[in-house]
Amino acid sequence: MKLHELAPAEGAKKARKRVGRGNGSGHGTYSGRGSKGQKARSGGQVNPRFEGGQLPLMLRLPRKRGFTNIFKQRFHIVNLDSLDRFEAKSEITPQLLADAGLIRDTHLPVKLLGTGELARPMTIRVHKWSQSAQLKVEAAGGALEKVTG
Repeated sequence: MKLHELAPAEGAKKARKRVGRGNGSGHGTYSGRGSKGQKARSGGQVNPRFEGGQLPLMLRLPRKRGFTNIFKQRFHIVNLDSLDRFEAKSEITPQLLADAGLIRDTHLPVKLLGTGELARPMTIRVHKWSQSAQLKVEAAGGALEKVTG
């Protein structure tokens, strides 16, 4: 195959419609625009959102959906794999996690999740933990203690 033999597939190229070239062409007189009216004029398009004067969809819908749960409890999340930086048999508290940069501050309670593995036994004091985190901590020989307050 040579460069000059390349051609588009059959039917891939279509000639443009040449309107207003006499009635013999089939696209004369009104040039496919019908007769009179806004859409027959040049520049006479209607905004796609316009619904003929009917109250538009965007105005019919309520502005906000859902609600804010005022009882939602937010937590700082800590995963097991991020505790590898601490020594074996160390006691991990929310203050220690904040000092290490794993949580931003101690204003929110801390929840321990079970992503990753725990290689060393540790005593971890947090407000809440997942079941998978508890199983992995106990399997490593460590313990979980609940922080109150």
